[in-house]
Amino acid sequence: NGRRKRILRSRPYHRTNRIRYNLKMKFSAAAILAFSGSAAAFSGSSFSGTALKGASNDASMEMVVGMGVNGFGRIGRLVTRIMMDDAEVDLTAINAGSATPEYMAYQYKYDTIHGIAKQTVETDGDFLILDGKKIQTSRCRDPKEVGWGALGADYVCESTGVFLTKESAQSIIDGGAKKVIYSAPAKDDSLVVVMGVNAGDYDGSENFISCASCTTNGLAPMVKAIHDEFEIEEALMTTVHAMTATQAVVDSSSRKDWRGGRAASGNIIPSSTGAAKAVTKVIPSLQGKLTGMAFRVPTIDVSVVDLTCRIKKSTTYEEICAVIKAKSEGEMKGFLGYCDEPLVSTDFEGDMRSSIFDAQAGIMLNPNFVKLVAWYDNEYGYSARVVDLMKHCATVDAKIAA
Repeated sequence: NGRRKRILRSRPYHRTNRIRYNLKMKFSAAAILAFSGSAAAFSGSSFSGTALKGASNDASMEMVVGMGVNGFGRIGRLVTRIMMDDAEVDLTAINAGSATPEYMAYQYKYDTIHGIAKQTVETDGDFLILDGKKIQTSRCRDPKEVGWGALGADYVCESTGVFLTKESAQSIIDGGAKKVIYSAPAKDDSLVVVMGVNAGDYDGSENFISCASCTTNGLAPMVKAIHDEFEIEEALMTTVHAMTATQAVVDSSSRKDWRGGRAASGNIIPSSTGAAKAVTKVIPSLQGKLTGMAFRVPTIDVSVVDLTCRIKKSTTYEEICAVIKAKSEGEMKGFLGYCDEPLVSTDFEGDMRSSIFDAQAGIMLNPNFVKLVAWYDNEYGYSARVVDLMKHCATVDAKIAA
């Protein structure tokens, strides 16, 4: 369309404390053919890995899944980064609201917290080109107009925060997508899935699936580990949560939440959260036994959850740590983490695990009453779960179709 081609070259990913993980991937002949035109994006090996502390959980897929992203904000951009690092994902379409391709390239390349993107970033007309792979971009108010199906995007991440009901998100299905995964809590009775906790609840019959919130993902794996082993009788949760884009930079106004209208950059702000109650949607046996609140604090990423609970089975703090460590290395690996080092919030930036238990931070009052602490990267870790959920849905659907 005559737009000047613009190239943004990336220098190597600058966070030196990241650890590379190479995930074992299986490829069918069709998958290899599908990626033959994208050699630049995956040169050197079939999968270059992700320069982060925790690896995204392997969904054991044997196919390449066509995906799209509706909304290019904080989560939409990070979901895109994670998709571009995953050889089992073929990202074909991004609907970005009003952002031009040139501005999308800038937003994708530079990130205050997560650093400069590893790929080369280019634009050509309405295409965003990442390491040579052309991705169609659009600026449609109605996501039906994107034409997801025609572009090969069968599974779409809804990250605008607008289409969070079956009724509203139907427009994405009407545009040709097969399934819609919300990167936020649903505003209706759409299925809620927290990976590592209730992934088995997805049976392929639902077209609209919520990945819950970052805090629900940060809390639920630890809760499941404790509840399965010791049985939680009642619990209160507090999340000390980093600032988000919904807050005011300086004192503003909020008729719904007067405290929430105060400057996020200079205050600790008590707030409500539905994250704890949302856990009971994925662990129904805890209904009526778990609730919580939040404190918003002046940091820009990584949050920490405090779970204070009464448990039925008497135990020791050491035994609790041992149980969580075993689960983090076994059945819940990739979702639940374990840390016995004296770390602080910035040490968990870019960690892709949902919930990282801090063995040194918890305390026990008696054999049945304990406070447990877990960290989570509310941006990158959560975005990794969104992609995991999309892949999981595709895997289940493929088995049903077979």
